[in-house]
Amino acid sequence: MSNQKNSKKFKIGKYESVAITLVIVMLFMIGYNSVKINAFSGGSTDNFIIPSVSASEIIPLGVPNIYGEELEISYNDVSPSDPRLADKTIEIMSNIDRSTTLEGDDLDRYIRIVTQISCEYCCGAESIIFNDGKSACGCAHSYAMRGLAKYLITEHGNEFTDDEILMELGKWKVLFFPGIHETKASVLKSKGIDTGYISLTSNQNRGIEKGQSSSSEMVGGC
Repeated sequence: MSNQKNSKKFKIGKYESVAITLVIVMLFMIGYNSVKINAFSGGSTDNFIIPSVSASEIIPLGVPNIYGEELEISYNDVSPSDPRLADKTIEIMSNIDRSTTLEGDDLDRYIRIVTQISCEYCCGAESIIFNDGKSACGCAHSYAMRGLAKYLITEHGNEFTDDEILMELGKWKVLFFPGIHETKASVLKSKGIDTGYISLTSNQNRGIEKGQSSSSEMVGGC
């Protein structure tokens, strides 16, 4: 009789052990899925390890296609290692903004493209131009991006699409703020969002990197 009681107690213990194990497994799965959903569905990334993106993945190199040789500028000319050359390159593009006035279809196209990008790390304007095409930000970076946009529209309007012009502006913006854009690219990557130049630098994902520590390194003056 005592053997039967002991056997019964032993069986109950086994069932309890299995139940506890199942509960632990379920809690682990719930926690794991919660982290995945939080990280990849737009939740906060404060407690999530952000996959790093190296500078080599986003920094453009060499002479820009078509306009680089004409303006005698290279992506390599804008870097923290040579501030004078960087300022000279920025000034070349800035002078185009100062000396070029757009009208008609060119102005409409300019507004359509350039209102999509800002220099938010220098000024708080929604974009580097107002909706009428006038300058909205007075920093050197904004002058350079506006000047390049005007040049590509007036000199190579049939060779560059709107998105391609916006991408070129974005490449230079990355060069102006390399550290911040490395961080932003990492955040975009962690959320499964494209890290191409339009996604990375236009107003499309503006501010998505807020809350993450990043280098405040800037090339060129505000």
